[in-house]
Amino acid sequence: MTRLTVGPMLLSQLLQKETDSGMPLPRAMRRLRNLLVCTLIERDLRGLADLDEVVSAVTAFAEFAVQTHLAALTADMVALHGTPQGEESGQPQELLVLGMGKLGGCELNVSSDIDLIFTYAEDGDTKTTNADQRSLSNHEFFTRLGKKLIGALSEITEDGFTFRVDMALRPNGASGPLVASFNMVETYLVTQGREWERYAWCKARALTGRPEDIATLENISRPFVFRRYLDYGSIDAMRSMHAQIRTEVKRLEALHPERSNNVKLGRGGIREIEFLAQVFQLIRGGRDGDLRDRSTRATLRTLAAKNLLDAEVVDKLLAAYDFLRNLEHRLQYLDDAQTHTFPTNQADCLIIAQTMGFADVPSLMQVLDQHRTLVDDQFDDIFKDKQHGSPSQKDWDDCDNVLHTLSETDSRETIALVLTHCGFSDASAAAQRLATTWQSTRVQNLPVASRARLLALVNAALPAVAAIPEPERHLPTLSRLLDFLEAIARRAAYLALLTEYPATLHRVIRMISASDWAAKYLTQHPILLDELLDPRSLNAAPDWPVFAQECRRQLETAPGDTERQMDMLREMHHAQQFRLLAQDLEGMLSVEALADHLSILADILVAATVQAIWNMMPGRHRETPLFTVIAYGKLGGKELGYVSDLDVVFLYEDDDQDGPALYAKLAQRFITWMTSHTPAGILFDIDIALRPDGASGLLVSSFGKFEKYQRKSAWLWEHQALTRARFCAGDAAIGERFETLRVEVLRQVRDAQQLQSEVLDMRQKMRDAHPSRSDRFDLKHDAGGMIDIEFLVQFLILRHAAAYPQLTADIGNIALLKLCGEMGLIDAVLANAVADAYRTFRKLQHQGRLQGEERARVTTARIAAEISVVKQLWAETFRVAAA
Repeated sequence: MTRLTVGPMLLSQLLQKETDSGMPLPRAMRRLRNLLVCTLIERDLRGLADLDEVVSAVTAFAEFAVQTHLAALTADMVALHGTPQGEESGQPQELLVLGMGKLGGCELNVSSDIDLIFTYAEDGDTKTTNADQRSLSNHEFFTRLGKKLIGALSEITEDGFTFRVDMALRPNGASGPLVASFNMVETYLVTQGREWERYAWCKARALTGRPEDIATLENISRPFVFRRYLDYGSIDAMRSMHAQIRTEVKRLEALHPERSNNVKLGRGGIREIEFLAQVFQLIRGGRDGDLRDRSTRATLRTLAAKNLLDAEVVDKLLAAYDFLRNLEHRLQYLDDAQTHTFPTNQADCLIIAQTMGFADVPSLMQVLDQHRTLVDDQFDDIFKDKQHGSPSQKDWDDCDNVLHTLSETDSRETIALVLTHCGFSDASAAAQRLATTWQSTRVQNLPVASRARLLALVNAALPAVAAIPEPERHLPTLSRLLDFLEAIARRAAYLALLTEYPATLHRVIRMISASDWAAKYLTQHPILLDELLDPRSLNAAPDWPVFAQECRRQLETAPGDTERQMDMLREMHHAQQFRLLAQDLEGMLSVEALADHLSILADILVAATVQAIWNMMPGRHRETPLFTVIAYGKLGGKELGYVSDLDVVFLYEDDDQDGPALYAKLAQRFITWMTSHTPAGILFDIDIALRPDGASGLLVSSFGKFEKYQRKSAWLWEHQALTRARFCAGDAAIGERFETLRVEVLRQVRDAQQLQSEVLDMRQKMRDAHPSRSDRFDLKHDAGGMIDIEFLVQFLILRHAAAYPQLTADIGNIALLKLCGEMGLIDAVLANAVADAYRTFRKLQHQGRLQGEERARVTTARIAAEISVVKQLWAETFRVAAA
């Protein structure tokens, strides 16, 4: 099927044929409009044009008509009054015509009005060049120009009109000035802009004006439309707006029953699909530029691509949208009228049905109802009022609105009795905790609406807390939840999110009940609430290549903006780590799998950070730096935890004379980017103590100097550290050279007695630095614990790697222990037992950290068998080594 492409060149050629014959521009434009409309109607009804062709052609013509008339009228006005000049800049000024609604979204109907806003950059006066010209203020000049433009487009003549023009969306509507300067627009949006105007300005698109002026205006309107935070308050605002539209439609249908079935504003109509798309834009568009597209159809596809709406649902919504828009067109084809309702006589209704491909009206209505039901169901799923739903976990009738009595004197006893009746453990302490929170200054100083919403959330949460099977967890969970809610209460958007998505509140309760660390993490980073909305994406396995690509893409959206890029990295890290935390708490990940994922996540963020910093380095002489980050310790061994530091060493290999200074700055800025506290928190703490010569050494080493140091000057403990070192990020070639060097160093032939002596001395120093001051067993530092196992593995590698090169593989302590057993270097049964003990220790350490414990300690009796096998292997290994 050949597509009709309508562009400025074709339209100019057609228009010129009319004007060359002496026809005035307004009449020529109307005749061109009639030709285009007739062509589109014919192609549409014959099945030669799809919806996209129709709306694209009409939109292109509307832009052409506005631009052509404005250029001609401006020339006439300048001839009479001179050129408008900016008062401050002294630059010529132009009228910016903003297309709103479907014109802004490039989805204009054949018979649509066009919604316009007129604005200009600066106040000032016109600059006259001769005595016949009369100077005007810029405001007066553009007001007159705007009126002429409206007349040229909309006045009805014997040839009809070009477009009906609606100016109601301008600041202050019909009561406001026809034209507004940028300062007037900004002042209005900041001080008086209403929620529905955010919806309208979401589609605003400049049809005329200089690029720099357009960019300035977008910078003015963007913060008003797209908030920097996740604005879930938009749901309630759009719900209210939609309710008003529904009320008005019902009123009109009651007055004119024959005009029912409004395909645009009625139940399941076009407007509901537009609202479905735009609510996601208003919520997330401030943080995700992909969601700022003005097209409804494009936005819906983006929502599917980002898994914000199910792809199958989006396909159905797009099909409904196409059906409703095609039907709308046929309703308008009858009389070239801006209508959205069925005609009053059956003959016309039959024509509509047949042009839609149906044999009769009932067949059309059946399919129409199917589409509208689908749209209405999806709309209600997002916009239905969740604040008045009842708790789903248990019957809470007797306990409903517990907090409403908190403002009463001596009400805690009453609340305790109610909580006891409803199965709440330690009801007296719970009532005290509730009262303390409710009467806190922070809560009492909240706006009334936020306080009411907070009250409703706590009431909704109480049954979920009481339903936790372990009674001893009721009070800790409630305390964590109240701390969290109190921390976010000043951010109405977070309260709105939890209100609009009750299932998210229940997920929060489950997480903070399972982990005190999770509760604190969520309290520090409440933006992560957004991650709890869709359990499918929350539970999906990480796609690390896609995540790495998304990191790079997002950083590229803010070139040169250090603060924003730092926040982006933190937000991406927090979101991905939170997903892993959710999977961890659901038992979906082993400790080893979690550590692998956290280590990959750190690698990606380190690589993205290095490149982002380098891109902003003044004087850089290469597109990518010859610079490498080497990971040691937990990151090197891929045993990273949620709050682990990153032990790193920086290497470079670049003959450029400015290389050493550049790479030193790169490393310094890397540490700053990682460790600085921003509004989004920190990324990682960085430990660089393992660099050559430690604290007294250079921050960055050339590879040659690093190699020389490792071969000739490094201490044995530094070679021990190499057993858990690997290339992390940066130049892969330097990483390969590092790995070759690492293997060669580890395979050096060593004196067994001296090796044992130095390893034991180092282990004793570590014990002395961390003496046991508890009757509970320290999983990490005490004899028979994790560090003993790590030292055992490091000793075995340094002792035997010369003969067994496979020991240099960075495969983790558990795999290395089993490998040593298989090769007969240690007892195989004992090796497996110690490997199992190490896994147990890591799991217990992880569980302790999830509960907020700073030191991982357990009762000795709980792991007596594990401690015993570790000590046994320690004794046998070093006794054999000494023999």
